[in-house]
Amino acid sequence: MNRKLVILLSSLYVVFMAILVFYYRQHGQDFKSTVAIGGIACGAIPLLLALFTKLQFNLPIVISYLIFLIGSQYFGSIRGWYGLGWWDTFMHFVSGAILAFAGIALYERLIHRNAGAHISPWFVFLFTLAFAALGGVLWEIYEFSCDQFFGMTLQGGGNTDTMTDLIADTVGGLVIAIWAGIRTKIKLNQI
Repeated sequence: MNRKLVILLSSLYVVFMAILVFYYRQHGQDFKSTVAIGGIACGAIPLLLALFTKLQFNLPIVISYLIFLIGSQYFGSIRGWYGLGWWDTFMHFVSGAILAFAGIALYERLIHRNAGAHISPWFVFLFTLAFAALGGVLWEIYEFSCDQFFGMTLQGGGNTDTMTDLIADTVGGLVIAIWAGIRTKIKLNQI
């Protein structure tokens, strides 16, 4: 059931973005149509994984990811909410939290089932936080590279923008990492 819901929700997002591509192309708004093309690519990721791999999906993470795409691509870039000033920071906070949850899901899939009783809550905390922070760093490398090689202005605020984004990513990850560490400690105490 989860797989079918992932396929449905991802497909709806891809179709929505495809409609926006055609709409904005017809109205000569190249920037918005380019963002919508990016939306098709980003929305297709969970769809392609669900169709062509055997990965089990954590539905809340996929739904959170799609909501994040709506917030960042549609509201942020297409509707211009990044001009509000605080929206970019908020989106980075949210992305840090989503990446932390993705880190937890990855961690839970990679550890041996019997190892759970021997894993330190501090390790879970550090892994989760590091995963979220690394995601933020990789995104800022992407922004920097696009600015340098393609003349874009993704880092509009320069160093201040980059550092604010990284701090927001880290704080979002930190909140979830604290929760994950406490949750692990509680589970260990119940064993």
